[in-house]
Amino acid sequence: MGRRKKKDTLLQGEISQSKLLKEISPPPKGMKYIILIGDGMGDFPIKELKNKTPLEVAITPGMDFIASYGEIGLCQTIPHNMHPGSDVAIMGLLGYPPEEKYTGRGPIEAASKGIELRPEDVAYRCNLVTIQFEGKDLIMEDYSAGHISTEEAVELIEAINRNAGTDKIEIIPGVSYRHILIWRGGSGGLQTYPPHDLLGKSIWFAFYAYDEEPYLKEFIIKAIEILEKHPINLRRKLNNLPPANAIWPWGQGRTPEIEPFSEKWGLKGAVISAVDLVKGLGKLAKMAVIDVPGATGYLDTNYEGKVDYALEALKEHDFVLIHVEAPDEVSHQGSLELKIKAINEFDRRVVRYLLERINEVTKKYRILVCCDHLTPISIKTHSAKPVPFAIFDVTQNKKKKGDIKFCEKEACQSPLTFKNSLELIQYFLQRKPLI
Repeated sequence: MGRRKKKDTLLQGEISQSKLLKEISPPPKGMKYIILIGDGMGDFPIKELKNKTPLEVAITPGMDFIASYGEIGLCQTIPHNMHPGSDVAIMGLLGYPPEEKYTGRGPIEAASKGIELRPEDVAYRCNLVTIQFEGKDLIMEDYSAGHISTEEAVELIEAINRNAGTDKIEIIPGVSYRHILIWRGGSGGLQTYPPHDLLGKSIWFAFYAYDEEPYLKEFIIKAIEILEKHPINLRRKLNNLPPANAIWPWGQGRTPEIEPFSEKWGLKGAVISAVDLVKGLGKLAKMAVIDVPGATGYLDTNYEGKVDYALEALKEHDFVLIHVEAPDEVSHQGSLELKIKAINEFDRRVVRYLLERINEVTKKYRILVCCDHLTPISIKTHSAKPVPFAIFDVTQNKKKKGDIKFCEKEACQSPLTFKNSLELIQYFLQRKPLI
């Protein structure tokens, strides 16, 4: 098709110089902007797929349309030496350089709950997890306690607060296994580890890190004792379900300073997601945070509902970000079959559904589809390698450029590359930040 071939940069972690325009042409008046994030969709080539990736074999006519009629490229969403988490990546995709703004995952999720932290307070992300004793070893069996239901999780968290909580430490219930631990006047200097990075591994080394803060460690031990005997976990064991037999605090920090999205970009923005992380970023940026009934953060989420609410939001907002967590969750489980299913569902029920309906709201729009980071099946955790993205502008891109598959391989062959998310968001929004 005459497109320039280049080195497979995505899988080797290299990236070329940005093609970002020095002078960005002003967008048409009334332009709407939509970012669609399939969390963790990207992957490495997999032997069982004949060295293709899940994106390459998934059925994705919606994303392929955007790539074929628009532009496809590559972006380094994770800065050098930063943990490849959604918090870091999506902060960048909203235009806030994580190297300057990021303080930890915990305070972002605390913001989603409307929790105001004093300067001396620390917020931790707190998972309900399943740990297993193997002889003298302690193994992280499941970072999500089998994707425990929110109803069960809330009851467990309430039991912990009731029996172990103090005026300094409490856990704020969230969704499923995801919760927030607030430590008033606490320490943020611990070395903590995301539980999804420890799957199937010994965790004694990580658990010993809490020795530096005896007050917090005592709370964790009390919580484990409460969870071990709780009727919910006894029932889960009888039903061969992973018990939520421990809490795992990590990702701690103090509230970051983030300027309002409207002041930074001159756009009225909204975010839609099931997870506290994205909601928290929206609240910190003074964006509208839209709750969608049935949004679960897993395969059973209300995909179409997210689009319906986004279309309604676009009547009053210039920018909407839709985040879908499912591909990332099943990648952490190591399920190739479910990852392909999650990508198919994201394309069919979010991307294609949006393309079918968006003309009901606006005739001027740009869509950016991407993943925030890779979550390769082979490692069951996040990778900091560059991610594929595609942009479609209905006011400009009316000629098909060829049959282009939205995938890592095609993105690597494109000359359009960005060395950070700020460059990508400037290119997508057709403007430079105001502040």
